[in-house]
Amino acid sequence: MIHDQPQEVNSLVSIMTKNYQEISTSSEYQNAFPNETLSVIALGSNLGDSQKILNEAIFTLKETEKIQLINHSHWYQTKPVGPPQPDYLNGCAIINTTLSPHQLLNTLLEIEKKFGRERKEKWGARTLDLDLIFYGDLILNTSTLEIPHPRMRERTFVLEPLAEIAPHWIDPVTGLRVSELLINISENKTLNLEA
Repeated sequence: MIHDQPQEVNSLVSIMTKNYQEISTSSEYQNAFPNETLSVIALGSNLGDSQKILNEAIFTLKETEKIQLINHSHWYQTKPVGPPQPDYLNGCAIINTTLSPHQLLNTLLEIEKKFGRERKEKWGARTLDLDLIFYGDLILNTSTLEIPHPRMRERTFVLEPLAEIAPHWIDPVTGLRVSELLINISENKTLNLEA
């Protein structure tokens, strides 16, 4: 899906496709990105021109210092969770980063602000939502950040686009692959938008 990445990224994507579950410890991976952590970001929007916002958010991630965009899914139309509001467009992106988990979280919050995100009510409508789903195989629980994302196992709108690009990624908490987590939940069906 990303066609203008340097050769080392193309090689990494090839490794990911062959044996994703071993990517974080493989010597090929360590040589390609010796100081970076492979991570997953979930994106969502249901205010404004959501498709344009999400495409621009992907570009912003790609251009952000200390973040290298590896791949991203199509956009999926999904029903909202929470108060009455428009349907969402959701997707996932895989990045490499030298930022720490908390630095990455703060960076994502700043990008949300850039796109007009306002936090008025829990699970309310938003121009842009960026969630840190996985940070390598790290398990972290602090007052401000929990990794893996604590509710991602219940959310088809996260797992379905992630399964498109990384079905073999292993959740370090359950030991299950993303594709297995997706099978284990039942929510409203989503629509893959060829965006």
